[in-house]
Amino acid sequence: MSGCLAIVPSAQLVGIEGLPVTVEVHASDGVPSFTIVGQPDGACREARDRVRAALLTSGFAWVARRITVNLAPTTVRKVGAGLDLAIAIGVLVSTGQLPADRVEGRAFLGELGLDGSVRRIPGMVPLVDDILRANERLEVVLPMSGAAEVSLLGRGILRPVSTLAEISNALQGLQPWPDVAASPQVRAEHALADLSDVRGQTLGRLALEVSAAGGHHLLLAGPPGSGKTMLATRLTSILPDLRTAEAIEVLRIHSAAGLALDTGSLPRRPPFRAPHHTSSAPALLGGGSALIRPGELSCAHRGVLFLDELGEFPPFVLDALRQPLEDGCIRIARAATTVVLPAMSLVVAATNPCPCGWWGVAAGEVQGAPTCRCSDAARGRYVRRLAGPLLDRFDIRLLVTPPDPDELLDGSQGESSVAVAGRVANVRLLAAARGVRCNAELRGTELRHWAPLSSGSRRLVETRLRNGSLTARGLDRVRRVSRTLADLAGEDIERPLPDDVVAMALELRRPVLPDAASGVAA
Repeated sequence: MSGCLAIVPSAQLVGIEGLPVTVEVHASDGVPSFTIVGQPDGACREARDRVRAALLTSGFAWVARRITVNLAPTTVRKVGAGLDLAIAIGVLVSTGQLPADRVEGRAFLGELGLDGSVRRIPGMVPLVDDILRANERLEVVLPMSGAAEVSLLGRGILRPVSTLAEISNALQGLQPWPDVAASPQVRAEHALADLSDVRGQTLGRLALEVSAAGGHHLLLAGPPGSGKTMLATRLTSILPDLRTAEAIEVLRIHSAAGLALDTGSLPRRPPFRAPHHTSSAPALLGGGSALIRPGELSCAHRGVLFLDELGEFPPFVLDALRQPLEDGCIRIARAATTVVLPAMSLVVAATNPCPCGWWGVAAGEVQGAPTCRCSDAARGRYVRRLAGPLLDRFDIRLLVTPPDPDELLDGSQGESSVAVAGRVANVRLLAAARGVRCNAELRGTELRHWAPLSSGSRRLVETRLRNGSLTARGLDRVRRVSRTLADLAGEDIERPLPDDVVAMALELRRPVLPDAASGVAA
């Protein structure tokens, strides 16, 4: 009996991308064996036993032939059990148990159970999306449990299945392909916290509005209970809805990260992620040895990453944030591959300025406020956990003081998120007319063109530059924040930035932490 070759399309997850993989299965005469080549890892190599058990329990024969499985391209390591279904289909075709013409034009994704069930694998959305980008004419056979989230892409022909026997019957025309079933994971969207709940905090509300309108990273420092977290958790309520392309980006990332998805519709609200301060660098930034997964920063792509208790994060984890904050992406290099993870997140951090939290709050500003009890050495140790280059990457740095008791006890509500979101959306439209998503993305000649300084504002920033309280990077960030402030105020975009706008941008970048050596403002 001559050898028989079957070729089955599939895909492998690399970061958040679906790399097309061709599963080649050859069955020939010789000593019975089953060999997988093409850089399979341990889990992928174990497909031999899963496939054998799944075929037998599904009513198929395990033919005693010499079977060789090649996973191309062989230059990429194959990780996990996501190629099980493609391997099983290849074995059935190569041993004559399924007609080859019924498999042609279809790609197969999924892990096999020993009972022949087809199970969901991580990254179903990017895997299917990139299979269709490579060949939009392919039908994709995939697990029923992952079909609902993939259907949100709104493209391609999906063939959801639950068992290997179901695939065989559908391929041979014995029964129709099942329809996509509603997922039990569909969740009702929770109401967002509203800015109207915030009492007082006039400057804090302004900082939040400017941050949302211009996409500016925000650092809130202040004593415990002053409202830092309350402000930060309301930021997504004033951000614009995601456009379709952005929503698909978010869907791909969350699917690759293995997060539970709302399969009722595309995610239109910007994501909000708030990792605990004990999170490791791979958990925050992404990584892994065999399978590189996106971290919290990427999961917050197009949304907000909230780092509460910033001073409690390990210093080396915070230092790793510097490049992503600047570039909007994370480049993870391994010996065999390099993965780029998107990280265009709006980072909001909250911290106490010292261990007790009351540094910088004078009793005269807040009646009855405690005085700082920390020694200079304690303040120095605390502040040294936050490196200067990291702090310099926050466009807005604000010292949040406790609100006045009269404001807390006043029954009236503040301005709602809906009203603020309208102004934010208008500023984002102005930024789009300049060719960027938000003012924080203005660079080089674009920044000089859209945010020119007047003679008065040049004198304001020159003083800060000469005394070392403003860096060259900080100057660019002040100009971007000034552009956003001017847009919110309805200033003429053709005029140089008004002096009072630049002064306000400098005020929103004031020192909020004590100097590590002297305990004075830094």
